[in-house]
Amino acid sequence: MFGIDLFDASLMMSVLVALFAGLISFLSPCVLPIVPPYLAYMAGTTADRAQAGDGPDRRIIIAALFFVLGLSTVFLLLGFAASALGQAFLQFQQYFGYAAGAVIIVFGLHFLGVIRIPLLFREARIDAGDQGGTPFGAYILGLAFAFGWTPCIGPVLGAILSMAAQEGSVSRGMLLMGVYAAGLGVPFLLAAIFIDKFMASMQRMKRHMGRIEKIMGGMLILVGILLLTGGFADISYWLLETFPVLGAIG
Repeated sequence: MFGIDLFDASLMMSVLVALFAGLISFLSPCVLPIVPPYLAYMAGTTADRAQAGDGPDRRIIIAALFFVLGLSTVFLLLGFAASALGQAFLQFQQYFGYAAGAVIIVFGLHFLGVIRIPLLFREARIDAGDQGGTPFGAYILGLAFAFGWTPCIGPVLGAILSMAAQEGSVSRGMLLMGVYAAGLGVPFLLAAIFIDKFMASMQRMKRHMGRIEKIMGGMLILVGILLLTGGFADISYWLLETFPVLGAIG
């Protein structure tokens, strides 16, 4: 199940897309604005008190770390399930790629404003209870955050899950989801470490939320087209031919 072909040049393009998708998810209009209150709640304080502290707050950093571990746990489990499902229906994998690509393109058109899907304006959240102020509470909140359907993260996460299902092994699919979790989680940790600077930059970032949403739409359409046409394999072959040294990877 966990083969030795964990990483090679053919996976490089998918890994880069997953990393970029995680970063875009963090910057999305439904994640970025809630980062300060999430950090403050997990550390058992308020956003104003967290920002007013002198230097990094150890409680906030530890809370952020366990929060990221929580959401990473869910993403890895989802990657395992998607990859296992893809293997179970290996003979239909090509048709699955067509269907996934078409759905992802529709999601991209939604973010570009070409069409509007009412379901993607709704949120389903899981109540983590009164768990603020403890690492365990932050971990539970991370689990709840990852399970909760938000209109921004859902389609992007679905795109990466579709890519994971296309991989030839469970380990490679889980690697993609791990990279996606890193793209979303590492900026969260950096925000906790530099929370005062992050809070100041938040005001500037709000002006660009519309552009970020358009970038997400464009990325989803590109991923959908690549899934429909088998473009990920073509790009991998081009990379190997153009940069033969990549053949030594994996």
